[in-house]
Amino acid sequence: MTNNEEFRVLSPTAILGYGFPESSFKRGIERQPHLIAVDAGSTDPGPYYLGAGKAFTDRAFVKRDLRYMLKAGVANNIPVVIGTAGGSGASVHLQWCRQIIHEIAREDKLSFKMGVIPSDINKDAVKKALTEGRISPLACVHELTENLIDETTYVVAQIGIEPIIEALEAGCNVVLTGRCYDPAVFAALPVMKGYDEGLALHMGKILECAAIASTPGSGADCALGILKKDSFILEALNPKRKFTCESAAAHTLYEKSDPYHLPGPGGAINLEDCSFTDIGDGRVEVKGSRFEKTPRYWIKLEGARPIGYRSISIAGTRDPIMIAGIDTILAEVQQQLNEMSGDNDGSQKLFFHVYGKNGVMGPLEPLLQTSSHELCIVIEALCPTQEQADTLCSVARSTLLHYGYEGRISTAGNLAFPFSPSDIKMGQVFEFSIYHLMDPAGEKLFFTSIESFRNGQKF
Repeated sequence: MTNNEEFRVLSPTAILGYGFPESSFKRGIERQPHLIAVDAGSTDPGPYYLGAGKAFTDRAFVKRDLRYMLKAGVANNIPVVIGTAGGSGASVHLQWCRQIIHEIAREDKLSFKMGVIPSDINKDAVKKALTEGRISPLACVHELTENLIDETTYVVAQIGIEPIIEALEAGCNVVLTGRCYDPAVFAALPVMKGYDEGLALHMGKILECAAIASTPGSGADCALGILKKDSFILEALNPKRKFTCESAAAHTLYEKSDPYHLPGPGGAINLEDCSFTDIGDGRVEVKGSRFEKTPRYWIKLEGARPIGYRSISIAGTRDPIMIAGIDTILAEVQQQLNEMSGDNDGSQKLFFHVYGKNGVMGPLEPLLQTSSHELCIVIEALCPTQEQADTLCSVARSTLLHYGYEGRISTAGNLAFPFSPSDIKMGQVFEFSIYHLMDPAGEKLFFTSIESFRNGQKF
């Protein structure tokens, strides 16, 4: 590799299914990228989607985004790599996204070779690792137990660049993975071709969110990364946006508790000597990132378990008397409900989320005085069954609606409801039960299955 060589990566969108302007994508293809890559998932939407095996992006728009990527990739002989299929990357999500790719192949008569890499981990393997002391909780996470493993619906591991490289080396034009370390889909191919791993992973860390790291940022727009021997360049593909040193550096801090180190499978990106330089035309050059291997090759496990069922009711109030005394009123309503539900063993839980006061931060809210002229109150019931949740939500809503608080003038309802019916069944609720690191102890966990298509037909 010479100093003049470069590897161009097109990132169409922050998450597959978020969409992107066709004009931005075409500009990206005109730059003749060596790779089209996209991160399709995250734990950001919470544990429900992993636990329930549901996608959190819309199928029609996932198919729309994929069609652009696959058609351009096949027509221009550009590899396409998709990570964390279906949003959470478990087997059910992987199959969901795989079927969409099959449909596109048939409808557009595409010819390509696809590597599919599941990332599900057998529960017995997790229990064995737990027994052998190869499981470690992340910060502020509970210790793992066999009961938690049993109650978890799907267990996935974040794969690194190695399984993707294996699929690419096998000649796959398209690679679809289960749960994947976000930067890995962008970094695997350039690392395979000899580019620096630290720079490739750092560039992938920024490209995983596409144009969010530009200004003004957008998760529904394209970005281009240009990897060189000793640096990489970030470039927006929409004339409305540009990269700045501030926007690129800010996104480098995204989702990190340590500003200088970003851990991943087998090591961490060290950013202590990282620099950002504005090179004009809305482009930023980044240098100094390096990858440092850890003594043990840790991978992150994720899993969620069901904990009950939820019902909610959304209401508003504009009464200044109620707003002034809202904390006392809600506490008194809670006490009255406790007295009315004497047989509650603690498994039925009620929450009031007060937006306009502390609905976002709850007890961590530093501004203690409410100055809003109106409040939104979300009543949440969490119970072992949907019927119990419906009942608790209904009783809480009616009690608060007619509660006679001090200073109350009107004897009508205290609340305004924007929807009828006022109570909404939310269904099953999940919580993260596994959010831990595992040392595979040298065992191969990820295997690629290869599918070939000719004129849209699998053979």
